[in-house]
Amino acid sequence: MLKTSQNLSRTQRLVGALAAGAVLLSGCATSSNFPAAPVEAAAPVARYKIGPLDIVQVTVWRNPELSGLIPVRPDGFISMSLIGDLKAAGKTPTELSADIKVALAKLVIEPLVSVVVTSFQGIYADQIRVAGDVLKPQSIAYRQDMTVLDLLIQAGGMLQTADGNAAVLVRRSEAGKSYRVRLKDLLMRGDISANVSVLPGDILIVPQAIF
Repeated sequence: MLKTSQNLSRTQRLVGALAAGAVLLSGCATSSNFPAAPVEAAAPVARYKIGPLDIVQVTVWRNPELSGLIPVRPDGFISMSLIGDLKAAGKTPTELSADIKVALAKLVIEPLVSVVVTSFQGIYADQIRVAGDVLKPQSIAYRQDMTVLDLLIQAGGMLQTADGNAAVLVRRSEAGKSYRVRLKDLLMRGDISANVSVLPGDILIVPQAIF
């Protein structure tokens, strides 16, 4: 019950942030009130951590009955034969492999285990949200050196009603600081200087143009 309440609280905070952004963009405050987003943002190099809804390929050498594709449940656990439930979310594939090996050591002689992530969502805090006037608003797993162009491609691009140059990038790693981004210049005019870097946890809000 406590985990459910925490998840609801995080969802409510995210919805509140998106709603606040929409109010700012549609009201008297516009993206021109925000500083331009830095073209490059230094992201820490970190090993990928498994997230809920990822799918992992677990291979136990010479034990095909223990191997296979395993989904990570929303609670962050996986279920394996002989082992039962095992925490996966928040761990690197190497760490999960080591945990599986320890759990199997009581049942299998010197188990050799490998873990490969085949479908990526990432941990909740690192996901990037794209909201507003795009074809497919969604949460996107962060990848090293990702830019707003990568986000737009994955979100299917902006709608014709979007005001791309009024878009805002909310940087949660900087306590919710907002930056102005020029998506129209990037897509319609080929201005590569408008293709700014994104960081884990960023929120990109694309408002609708006021006609």
